[in-house]
Amino acid sequence: MITFKGPAEFGRMRQAGRVVAEVLSKVRQAAGPGVELRSLDRLAAEIVAERGCLPSFLNYHGYPAHICLSPNDTIVHGIPDTRRLREGDILSVDVGVIYEGWHGDAATTFGVGDISTEAQHLLEATEKALWAGIDQCRDGKRLGDVGHAISAVGDAAGLGVVQEYTGHGIGRQMHEEPQVLNYGEPGKGLRLKRGMAVCIEPMFNLGGRHTKVLDDGWTVVTADGSLSAHFEHTVAITASGPEVLTLP
Repeated sequence: MITFKGPAEFGRMRQAGRVVAEVLSKVRQAAGPGVELRSLDRLAAEIVAERGCLPSFLNYHGYPAHICLSPNDTIVHGIPDTRRLREGDILSVDVGVIYEGWHGDAATTFGVGDISTEAQHLLEATEKALWAGIDQCRDGKRLGDVGHAISAVGDAAGLGVVQEYTGHGIGRQMHEEPQVLNYGEPGKGLRLKRGMAVCIEPMFNLGGRHTKVLDDGWTVVTADGSLSAHFEHTVAITASGPEVLTLP
């Protein structure tokens, strides 16, 4: 678990976060009906290299791409391939980069062209839950406060709150302690402290919460085939509250 020792370390994570935000923005702009997922991965690779960074995901435990692209019923870890986006799809984009040894990690989900009312409800509620969790990232709060804030939004929206995949600490490694669950009991769990950095990342399903992993060993989909959304930010806990490091 990382705690920042000085402004230089913090600055490197801020720069990693800025590059993550840029990649997310440009991939979203490039996505549209007929666009091949693999071409979006190439675009992300070019931006990361141009900014003097490295991709966090490529070859991580054997992962074969620079970013994760998860359409429709794919929750997380979708591998960019030759599939082409279609009008009405939703697409989750997850990006991690390394700048001078420090990581940034964020994700967003958006519609391709016009999407259904139900899909729009899913996206809005999942993003709302992200910000509810971020608001709890304060000195003295506990991880249970974060998880409860996230799941309360999903439950109120009638969505399946994914439990098997979670947020995490981040710093010198992409995944560090603590594990940040998307559910929890207020006042319980690890106490958050200034200098910590965590990734808050709710994943909600339009149907049930259950998941399954495809034969490629990476792609996680909803067990019932319903749509899924994923939002994430890297957040530093500071004396003045949460600072989101992966905003543009």
